[in-house]
Amino acid sequence: MAVVVAGVLLTSGLAAAGAAADPAAKFSPRVRDIVGELTLDEKLSLVHGGTDPNSVGEAGYVPGVPRLGIPSLRLADGSAGVRVDKPSVVMPAPVSLASSFDESLATRYGAGVGREARALGTDALLSPMVNTIRIPYGGRNFETFSEDPLLTSRIAAAEVKGIAGQGTIPVVKHLAGNNQENDRQTINVQMDDQTLHEVELPGFEAAVKAGAGAVMCSYNNFNGPSACANGDLLTGILREQLAFKGWVMSDWRMSLTPESLPKGLDQEMPDGTYFGDQLKTAISEGKIPQSALDTAVARILGQMDRFHLLDNPARPSRDLAGLTATAQDVAQAGAVLLRNEKAALPLSTTRSGSVAVIGYNAKTPKLNGGGSSHVLPSATPASPLDVIKQRAGSATTYTPGYDPAGEAVPADALSPAYTQGGGLPAGSEGVFYNGTITAPTEGDYSIQLQATGGGGFLQVDGVASGLFGDSIATGYTGITVHLTAGQHSLLLYGFADFVKPLQVNLHWLTPAAAQTKIAEAVAAAKAATTPIVFAYDDSSEGLDRPDLSLPGYQDELIDAVATANPRTVVVLNTASAVKMPWLAKTAAVLEMWYPGQKGAEATTALLYGDANPQGKLTQTFPVDEAHTLVSGGAGLYPGQDGQVKYTEGVDIGYRWYADKKMTPLFPFGYGLSYTSFAYSGLTATNASDGGLDVRVTVRNTGTRTGTEVAQVFLGPSPLVTAPQAPTALGGYAKVTLTAGAYRTLTIHVDPRQLSYWDSAAKAWKRGGGTRSVKAGSSSASLPLSTQVAVN
Repeated sequence: MAVVVAGVLLTSGLAAAGAAADPAAKFSPRVRDIVGELTLDEKLSLVHGGTDPNSVGEAGYVPGVPRLGIPSLRLADGSAGVRVDKPSVVMPAPVSLASSFDESLATRYGAGVGREARALGTDALLSPMVNTIRIPYGGRNFETFSEDPLLTSRIAAAEVKGIAGQGTIPVVKHLAGNNQENDRQTINVQMDDQTLHEVELPGFEAAVKAGAGAVMCSYNNFNGPSACANGDLLTGILREQLAFKGWVMSDWRMSLTPESLPKGLDQEMPDGTYFGDQLKTAISEGKIPQSALDTAVARILGQMDRFHLLDNPARPSRDLAGLTATAQDVAQAGAVLLRNEKAALPLSTTRSGSVAVIGYNAKTPKLNGGGSSHVLPSATPASPLDVIKQRAGSATTYTPGYDPAGEAVPADALSPAYTQGGGLPAGSEGVFYNGTITAPTEGDYSIQLQATGGGGFLQVDGVASGLFGDSIATGYTGITVHLTAGQHSLLLYGFADFVKPLQVNLHWLTPAAAQTKIAEAVAAAKAATTPIVFAYDDSSEGLDRPDLSLPGYQDELIDAVATANPRTVVVLNTASAVKMPWLAKTAAVLEMWYPGQKGAEATTALLYGDANPQGKLTQTFPVDEAHTLVSGGAGLYPGQDGQVKYTEGVDIGYRWYADKKMTPLFPFGYGLSYTSFAYSGLTATNASDGGLDVRVTVRNTGTRTGTEVAQVFLGPSPLVTAPQAPTALGGYAKVTLTAGAYRTLTIHVDPRQLSYWDSAAKAWKRGGGTRSVKAGSSSASLPLSTQVAVN
């Protein structure tokens, strides 16, 4: 459907407008005419959400104005597929997409979900999320891209172009500093101006330039004011510095005031608590100028016009086959091979012998994360177990090893009684159980909840807490806690979906039952030639992970299996970094992230060498909780006295590790292949656009075709007194080579990568002088180095 192309999106003629300006001179004649004909009530109806009489299960709805030909506007969550009331293709998590380092694939990903959104009756997609991966615990790390601003920018821009090219409005989120879930609605993010511009804003800037039609502001406060009522952020930076021409909507159920409108917020979602009658009163009393409302309406209509929605375009047909194929391609391209001792992978039906498949998510596949990115699959997904059996043969054995379901907590162990399936009504939030749980013996108890219709958290003895989410895909989620024999307090807090109730079953896995399951897995591993252990975590919007361990007894399970059989292969379905105390005992580790509904096929293709791993980590994996940039105290994370301080400044992720000279478990940019690559011939010269042209030759020194991501890192400028990162990604290029082949790549370093933000001057300044240029396969493997005098 050829509606809009990227070039047109960026040259639509719309101009940024201050809230107090006369909108008549700021927008197209068509938009000006419509705004002039709207009544006050009609204008108000466009700046907040409403109830859809013909709902398709979308996240938000804005009623149209039929008498003027303004159609309604439906908004759908879309980070990893389109979330409405119909099954759709579950896409790999965005962190998997970013791990491909492939902009063309990101455009294809965006185009696929953009078309699916329009076909399913929606008009705007709440995607992509471009917030920085700052902490390894982040509950939504799977839903965003990277700890590196350049990589985030390139993947975000490519996805936005894909979405917009289908006539769907991309809504980039969440501006700004929404880099943790704990206390996200109350925390005040303290971030200096240089860090904001160099680390957090680049993804938003790239999305704006690529054609995003709307920006969602974040729940948190930002340097004092709410991010959704922050004039410096929404007007001074977003509209004036970044030249954003679209509209700003609130995150869902923000605590706002009508005064947020003149500060730069154009639309309240999903209802009109503040931008309905309260805003009408404020305008009628002269507290808020009518022009502020007119400007907000014009911004919304301007984007609807730009995307041709005012012309009621026909909706495309669904392309489930094409989108499903994209899902598998992304899952394969984004998978990261973390370990492969003695070429344990790829497996083969001849030399791998009998296979023991172990792990709950081998049979019940982990497709995606919880919260607003959770999508119901368009077809019943195959399990890794079933697909592996097709390759390894019918003699393949299976044992769960770790059964998160366990058994229902006995009635006599809970006081007061708990009714299985209890929870909360639709649209509500709060405590739905507060009592005690009695442990019969001392030991580690895995307390699990199966939830539908929402999520929440549980607390044991007031301190041990864990999150749970809509757990249709994996069954049960929860925490493992050490309990002494006797009573312990148990609190369950939940939040229900807007349209269906939260229902929760409460189970546990006792120490004795867990050891029985692990013993069964060990026996299976000993009897097999190759054990394959599948492990997972359950990240979700709403809460961060409590630690870096795999949930339940999974770490203990992997350790026991790998001890019993050193040929053990581990497949991870995790959202972000996990610690791996068992790593040295394993033969191979493959990080598949949350791979979407074609994850089983993608995983098996990689395990058996039908596809060669090519993904690279977009975030640093720390050794453990004591070795992260937020290990230094509560003020860094999760916050202290309502404040979280970004004292690391521009030294985010791998930059912090380089500054501290600390070795992580796995570095940024890391990823193995079934072949090998060598680098040579590094040169760097000044380019005509003010950037650099870096040339490097990459040779495939292995025995099979493979794909490498060549990465260029820059050292600091000797002429700059402002804080600088000790190393920063300057550019990258992806190349596929047959065995023995080589190619000389030219990797362009954009002028922005040679610049820093001068907070005093409020401008980008060039970091000149002699700077180091390094090239290699990751931030910690840079065998080539040269210097260049930056003009």
